Amino acid sequence: MNRLTTSWGTFPLTRFPADPRDPLRAWDAADEYLLNHLAETGTDLSGTVAVVGDRWGALVTALAAAGPARLVQIGDSYLGRSATAENLARSGAAPDAVTLLTTQDPPPERVDVLLVRVPKSLALLEDQLHRLVPAVHESTVIVGSGMVKEIHTSTLALFERILGTTRTSLAVKKARLIHTVPDAVTGTPGSAADANPWPYRYALPADAPAGLAGRTVVNQAGVFCADRLDIGTRFFLHHLPTGLGAARVADLGCGNGVVGLAVALAEPEAELLFTDESYQAVASAEENFRTHAGADRTAEFVVGDGLAAAAPGSLDLVLNNPPFHSHQATTDRTARRMFADARRALRPGGELWVVGNRHLGYHVTLRRIFGNAELVASDPKFVVLRAVKRDVRRG
Repeated sequence: MNRLTTSWGTFPLTRFPADPRDPLRAWDAADEYLLNHLAETGTDLSGTVAVVGDRWGALVTALAAAGPARLVQIGDSYLGRSATAENLARSGAAPDAVTLLTTQDPPPERVDVLLVRVPKSLALLEDQLHRLVPAVHESTVIVGSGMVKEIHTSTLALFERILGTTRTSLAVKKARLIHTVPDAVTGTPGSAADANPWPYRYALPADAPAGLAGRTVVNQAGVFCADRLDIGTRFFLHHLPTGLGAARVADLGCGNGVVGLAVALAEPEAELLFTDESYQAVASAEENFRTHAGADRTAEFVVGDGLAAAAPGSLDLVLNNPPFHSHQATTDRTARRMFADARRALRPGGELWVVGNRHLGYHVTLRRIFGNAELVASDPKFVVLRAVKRDVRRG
């Protein structure tokens, strides 16, 4: 466990779920730069402080010790939210020290200090800044933070267009701050008269499997490949299992839920579970299902840690297009956990079907976890793999 030292104390922090083998810290130089700036400039933290995109809770855990009247974290990640709760408890913070909001919750009505950890998704940043405009007043202190490689001209343009006059700091340890001043003349932020473009809707392509072609789907901001059907999912849709009957099927890491929706349309008796760690993703999946699956069709929608909460042996089939990035880090850790959780949740004889880039070598990982992996389909870029739960003694 690593410790973050700040002007308000030293805090032991971990990601979630905690893994002693994980070399990645729960904060980076951008978090340190922002916290140091607030302390060195004596920023008034006595009002409502809203922290957007605090990845593992490092910012609010440190700021809770500074004693704002109201401290609010706004985030899209269930894993980040869980890490925050554990880090706050570990630091000894009072249970009500921080209000944890998701990106689907209404934001605070007034914000005196707005701190933004720049997310990987520019769309999510745009959506959140638009949603926070009504809470910002002419005296609001607005500071963004990110690693240099995360802050682009387009990032600064969003702050400028939506909130107000924007400049950047010098880089420190490859991190940079963004300073934005709301419009002091009108008392309203920036010159942003344009409407929030999110959520975004688009029509599925004509070559999508029967039942999906031409249907309009919705994506909340920040969901992977928000403005089109990604090519990996498109390939997967043409190679899904059929003849499922009344099988219980999980769309694991569901994104906007198109894979599970395809199963629901093709298999009228199947029971569907949509799960993702993103609140934006599950909201998208639920809206798409409600729109296209029919009023009488039901499904379960879960924001959580993959299938960690699923009962052992409760599923017949798991469909998965796993991510291979954790923020800016490339890692197969998430995929490995997804595969292991899927094996535990599957009944004996149940199957996990995975689509992934060929170079990721998921067949090796699946053979290690399941003892088998079969190639279902491939093209120059992607493979679809099938693994069967055979060893009931290992759970």
